[in-house]
This record gives sequence, structure tokens and C-alpha cells, in this order.
Amino acid sequence: MNTEVLPLPAEDAAWASFKTPLSETELRTFCGDVERLFRINPYLEFSQWQETGPQQFHFSGKNISQEPAFQFSVDLTVEHLDDGIRVHYAQGLKSSTTFKIESASTGSQLTIVEDYSQLSEEERQARLNEVDRSLVKWANDIQAYLVYWHQWSRFSLWRWYMRRIWQPLKPTARRIVYIMLWITVVEIALILLGAAIFWFEYT
Repeated sequence: MNTEVLPLPAEDAAWASFKTPLSETELRTFCGDVERLFRINPYLEFSQWQETGPQQFHFSGKNISQEPAFQFSVDLTVEHLDDGIRVHYAQGLKSSTTFKIESASTGSQLTIVEDYSQLSEEERQARLNEVDRSLVKWANDIQAYLVYWHQWSRFSLWRWYMRRIWQPLKPTARRIVYIMLWITVVEIALILLGAAIFWFEYT
């Protein structure tokens, strides 16, 4: 995955780009669920996500990509583009986040561009404690999610778990659930190993 600061004419932006196993059409459908895209971000703790109109949402919560973490409350408008979607912010430092979808030799490519051009350099410097530093990790987690989605989304139980259980959890709760699942797997493996040893020793 490529991540770097990208200077654009008359504006400031940061971007991350990566390959995905989904087709261009599948990736476009996936990105249509904007709430899911933001919930994949491991540095955002949701307090509220509310649809306020056609392609409009109110989003509030805590951003833990900085120390100390900071609260945010923004109104979003989703614009559908020929090559992806753009999320416009009515408040905050960012002007927009664009999810650009392109075809690739195998699968597709997703580029996330965060635009900070609506504020002057002086104002951005004065509000550095509100900068969202999650882009690189967010892109990594979206890429990992898409790999799992490609492998497992054909199973309805997996889709149900990811939407109903995993997605609403806070990032810390997801890590706890992940650890507990692995502990359960290890315990089951040890029980089966013990049963196998008993079987071979005493039968």
C-alpha cells in the first residue's frame, strides 16, 4: 500500500492507495455503504450516526488517533462520482474524503484522498490537536476487511456477524472479542487433543 502526503494545486491533501481483490463493480457497491467505511476506522469511536436526508448524515463520536483524544460532531453529504464517492464535511478541518475506485490487473484499486483545503495554513496550524491521523491505519484496515469480505461474504452467517456484532463494536471491544475468540479456539483444540490422547492410550 502507498501512503504519503500529496500536494495538489492550490490545496492540501493526504492520500492512501491500495489494491483490493474485489472487482471494480463490487468495490463500488461496497463503498456505497458509507457508514461501514467509517466504522472500519479503528480510531473512531461512534456516539451517533443518523441519516438526516438523502445522502446526508450526522456523525459524532471520539477520534483516538491523537493523544489526548478529541470529540467531533459533523454533518456529512455524500456525492456520487463517476469513479467513486466523495464525502463532504460541513464542520471540522477536512473539506472532504474521496474514495476513488479504479480497475487493476487483478481486482481493483481504492485511493482515499483527504482534502484539507477549506482552511488556511494558519488555522490548520492553530488546530493541530483536531487533525485526524488515522488515514494510514484506516486504509490498512479497509484493505484487510476487503480481503476477508472477498473470501467470506458468500456465507450469510459471516455477513450477519460482521454487520450485527462486529461493526457496532468500539475498536477496543473488537480487540477483546478477537482475543476471546482465539482463546476459545485454543481451548477447543486442547480439549480435542486431550480426547485424542485418551482415545489412543486407553482404547
